[in-house]
Amino acid sequence: MAARPHSRRAAVSRSVRAGASAAVALLLTAAVGCGGSGGGRPDTSAHQKLKWSTCPAPDDSEDGATKAPGKQWECATLHVPLDYGKPHGDTIGIALIRAKATQPNKRIGSLIFNFGGPGGSGVSTLPALASGYKELRTRYDLVSFDPRGVGRSSGVRCLGNRQLDAFYAADSTPDDSAEVKSLVSRVKRYAAACEKNSGKVLPYVGTANAARDMDLMRSVLGDDKLHYFGVSYGTELGGVYAHLFPKKVGRALFDGVVDPAQDPAQGSLGQAKGFQLALNDYMKACDATGNGYSCPTQTEIRALQKRLDRRPVPGIGNRNLTESLANGGIAQSLYSQDFWQYLTQGIADVQKGDGKILLALGDAMNGRNPDGNYSTLQSSLTAVSCADFKQRYTVDDIKAKLPEFREASPVFGPYLAWSLTQCTGWPVHGAWRTPDVSAPGAAPILVVGNTGDPATPYAGARKMVEELGPGVGVELTYRGEGHGAYDSGNACVRRTVNDYLLRGKVPPSGKVCG
Repeated sequence: MAARPHSRRAAVSRSVRAGASAAVALLLTAAVGCGGSGGGRPDTSAHQKLKWSTCPAPDDSEDGATKAPGKQWECATLHVPLDYGKPHGDTIGIALIRAKATQPNKRIGSLIFNFGGPGGSGVSTLPALASGYKELRTRYDLVSFDPRGVGRSSGVRCLGNRQLDAFYAADSTPDDSAEVKSLVSRVKRYAAACEKNSGKVLPYVGTANAARDMDLMRSVLGDDKLHYFGVSYGTELGGVYAHLFPKKVGRALFDGVVDPAQDPAQGSLGQAKGFQLALNDYMKACDATGNGYSCPTQTEIRALQKRLDRRPVPGIGNRNLTESLANGGIAQSLYSQDFWQYLTQGIADVQKGDGKILLALGDAMNGRNPDGNYSTLQSSLTAVSCADFKQRYTVDDIKAKLPEFREASPVFGPYLAWSLTQCTGWPVHGAWRTPDVSAPGAAPILVVGNTGDPATPYAGARKMVEELGPGVGVELTYRGEGHGAYDSGNACVRRTVNDYLLRGKVPPSGKVCG
């Protein structure tokens, strides 16, 4: 796990959930490039015409894709400047996907989705989850995209598949100076590989540029206002958009909200607390219900981590389950209550020397497809995070923070603390210390926080409302589990959100759904 550095990686919920469900089920039952200037330069203006056509089959740059989209989906490429400071220079293609509104006579416009990450492929995720958005589709064209540096939109590539297998399996919670040196060396080699293989796009993949891309997208799609459904990191992207283009905000939903006032260390610490809360809730529910397997205690989980640190167990094929891969698998299982059963079985299996289930969950977190190919999920996440944030943490910084992280979560704390090395030595300087999401004059934005959210803790929703400014953020609380609220199936949340997006009915701020 490595997020914003960590608060972002775990924020990949929706796109990862689709892939993880498919991977575990399978286990249990058995790009557009940068263009040069000149005569052939694509049109990057708001007057460009999108050429919609049948979507291509998923490729290994995308995460969560298990099959080609159905006939209702069509794809196109939006051309944007690589560098908005040089609008007539190089260009980049942004991959789009859409399904048209089913009641065109009542159509409001396009509803643009970003499912988080950063690094999640909207082109693959939206079709995988669209059955949950049928009511929204009655009045909206459902639209999503691969942001710049993601998937088909010049997705960032760093290491090869075998190198990534070794990178994610390696020890991410060093116990001595030799292990610390090895971790630092791996992070340095990873950054150098990203620069070598994707150096041209790395300076331009930050969130502010993605927000500018969305505004051009809005215009080219023919909408006066941006109607938006942002999840996890997508809430941060939406907040930056609202700050840059407050008068262009239409009906916007922020679900599973990133705290915009936190720096990477604060975000990672908050996430350690969030995952610990979710783990505690899981253990209580497991004890209460039981499902045929022995429910693990935190002491047993910590012992399992230490045992895997010393001696990995067989996993899938010739790959072993290491402590790092198990940590990712455990974290992945806390994104949704639907995964809790896999966590119980996975831990029980590891005790018997079988690491398949936790390894499959860890692979989904890392963007590894069952065929061994990695999507751009994690490389894109790193590139966007490091292009955004100025902070670069040293080994001494992390060692000083470790006691606080361990106190926040004995299971996840060390793992999240050492993730802060992610941007150390990165070849591109960051843009900000925290993003500005103040949006005076913007239309009301519905901000939904989940009290049991592990990846984007509940307090982030309240902070987002404060940072958006008076009269903009409207807070809705969901008392539940998992990452996000709309896809939880809670009838109150879904009804409130649909009334807002479909009928423009803004709920009273502070409403609670349980």
